[in-house]
Amino acid sequence: MSVHSASAEVTAALGQIESLNATDKPASYRQLLEKIVQNSPPEAASSNLIAYVGSLLGESLPIVACRPLLSEFVQCLKAVKDGDVKAEVGQRVLELLQPKASSFEEQDTAIKEELATTYQAQEDFVSAARALQSIILDSPQRRVSADYKADIWIRIVRCYLEEEDPTSASSYLNRVKNILYEVENRETRVHFQLCQARILDSQRQFLDASSAYLAISLEPMVEEDERLATLSEAIKCAVLAPAGPQRSRTLARLYKDDRATSTEEHAILEKIFLDRLLEPVEVKIFADKLRPHQLALTADGSTVLDKAILDHNLLAASRLYANIHFEALAGLLGVDKDRAERDAAKMIEQGRLAGHIDQIEELVFFEGEGTGEKKSATNELGDVAFGSSLKKWDANVQGLAEEVERVTTMLQNQQPEFYQAHMVH
Repeated sequence: MSVHSASAEVTAALGQIESLNATDKPASYRQLLEKIVQNSPPEAASSNLIAYVGSLLGESLPIVACRPLLSEFVQCLKAVKDGDVKAEVGQRVLELLQPKASSFEEQDTAIKEELATTYQAQEDFVSAARALQSIILDSPQRRVSADYKADIWIRIVRCYLEEEDPTSASSYLNRVKNILYEVENRETRVHFQLCQARILDSQRQFLDASSAYLAISLEPMVEEDERLATLSEAIKCAVLAPAGPQRSRTLARLYKDDRATSTEEHAILEKIFLDRLLEPVEVKIFADKLRPHQLALTADGSTVLDKAILDHNLLAASRLYANIHFEALAGLLGVDKDRAERDAAKMIEQGRLAGHIDQIEELVFFEGEGTGEKKSATNELGDVAFGSSLKKWDANVQGLAEEVERVTTMLQNQQPEFYQAHMVH
């Protein structure tokens, strides 16, 4: 905050205006505001403007006369080019207005909006969100439309998303969701969709985020370059999603989109869609385009991208091999064999990969496409429900038992003496 007082000239002029009769004051205040804006030196601009508002909100003018003058001041404040001056003046004026905010709601709101815009330009998104949060949206003094409320809340959401705070963003997005049926502005609705996609992205719900981004990329009212940018985000999220049937369907939609070839991510999209193994160099190029939350570390110390690529390469290996030794699979994936076995087992358990594991022989057997359904110990009636591998084991045991029975019957018919001598009764 500025420690300077208003200039002697402005202080004297304000004193003279305050001594005038009520009818002459408005014109004199307007003339003084014009002089302050045009003639104040940079170091005194903040102090002069703050002193002006302090005088305006004094007891010398009735509220009815003061409102238009304060509205004119707000317009002058918007024209100030120095962001630091604008932020300082805006903060101090809001402090002066606070005791009388109910009498100057329109002007108070306009200053808060302008202050938030200034903070956003300075990339101080938390302060911008706080300024917007302080706007009174439920007031008996004025009618506030659903479109205006949604617009303010969406601005708050976007500020928190810039700060990588999806939790705070979600709370305000939910407010928009509750009144969305009343919102008529199509642009506001599109902003809502975009914020929803970004929150899903931040929360690492990548498949849902990809679908949301893709929907926005097909929105006719969005500019062409922005549609292509959201398509790129859709591809990134699809790549980061856990490998499996659901992701395969999402990748298919994106790969078949004619615009995908215009994105930088098309090369990696094609390789993943066609179940080809990804090289470290390709992964590094893709990683350089990701946001911080998309490269965040998971509980095991690897990044979201590392996990997604490992799962994909495991799925790609299942297209190349009927079975593979743990050691060979580990070399293919660039991890140790315990990690390779653990990840394969997890994907099989979750239904994202079809197959089974022979731990004695240290082999993974691949059996085609996963169902996407997680294997469970019991079915919905509470009876034991066997996984596909256990069913195959049962079938093999049954087949062996039937074969033994067939051979036994054949011996009994063709070699009755041998059968009687060796058969255990």
